Formats: sequence, C-alpha cells, structure tokens
Amino acid sequence: MPNIESLSRYVNIFLFLILTNSLLSRFAVVNSPISPAPGVSSMYFAVAFMIAFAMWYGIWGAFSAYLGCMIGAGILADMPFSLNLAWSLADLWQVIIPLAAFAFFKVNIRMRTKRDIAIFVVFACILNNLVGALWGSMMLVTNGVIQWTEFLVTFQGWFLGNFVTTLLIVPFLLRYITPYIQQTKSYVQGYWV
Repeated sequence: MPNIESLSRYVNIFLFLILTNSLLSRFAVVNSPISPAPGVSSMYFAVAFMIAFAMWYGIWGAFSAYLGCMIGAGILADMPFSLNLAWSLADLWQVIIPLAAFAFFKVNIRMRTKRDIAIFVVFACILNNLVGALWGSMMLVTNGVIQWTEFLVTFQGWFLGNFVTTLLIVPFLLRYITPYIQQTKSYVQGYWV
C-alpha cells in the first residue's frame, strides 16, 4: 500500500496526465476530424501517448486516458454527457488491453526482443484499436449521432488512424523515453505503484 507521500505524487501525476490527454485529444480531434462523427479523429495521435502513459504509470495512466478523452474529445466537442460516459470507454479499452497484456506476458516495455514487439503489435496496435474503434463507433450509432451508413467510414478511419499513430509513435516512446521515466519516483512497476 502506498504511503501518503507516494499517493500524493500519483494523484499529481494523474491530474497532469488528465490535462495532457485532454489537450492531446482535443488537438487531434480538431486537426483531423472524421465527418460526421463528433470527437473522432482520423489521426488520433493522443492514443499513442495514452498507451505510453499507461505503460509508465499503470492504472493511473489508463484512467487518465478515459478522463482525457471524456474532456478533450467529448465535452469540448459538445458530446451529450450520457453518451460521453460510455463512448469514452473506447480510450480506456485502447490502453488497458496493452497494459494487461504487457503485465500478463511480462513484456519488457523497452521493446528489446522480437517477442516484445510481437505482443506490442497484437495487443497495442491491433486488438486494442479494433476494440476501441468498434466500441466507439457502435456508441455513436446506437445513440443516433451517426447513421448505420456512416458506421464503416467512422470505424475504418478510427481504427486505421489509431493503428498507424500507435505503430509509429509508441515504440519510439517506449524504447527511448522509458529509461528516463524508470529513473523517476513516478514510474509504476505494476498497476498502482
């Protein structure tokens, strides 16, 4: 169990990550929106940073992805609150799946072996983004924000954009930034501390 000092440190990191994820989400959604889906970006580079944050800060990073999406891509995009609560789970799925897979398979987050890279591609590029894009697109359809005829365009744009940005950005962050993060007291070895 963390002491008060470490809990305070993680709460501060959590708040900082929420702010960072909110700004990254909003910027991505404004710069490359998928019409007609509000809050959806064809190059949602925020997800790459969210995944790296989850690898470095555990569940604090994962929950900050959810709240960052809710604020940056949902609230600031005028998404109805009731939809936003469920829709923003897409970003949580997109970071919790690789976090759980990396922990379960004991992956070195510095991506040192072919096995580490293979698990990264399967769980942090393909599976997580399929689940997130499917969930998010379905939430938009079932809540009447987009029509079924727009589902495929929304899903494809969401998945492909996230896949490309994750594949290009996350390995760089994990391989080259992780050593510096691991030297700090903020680094989370497991899920919480």
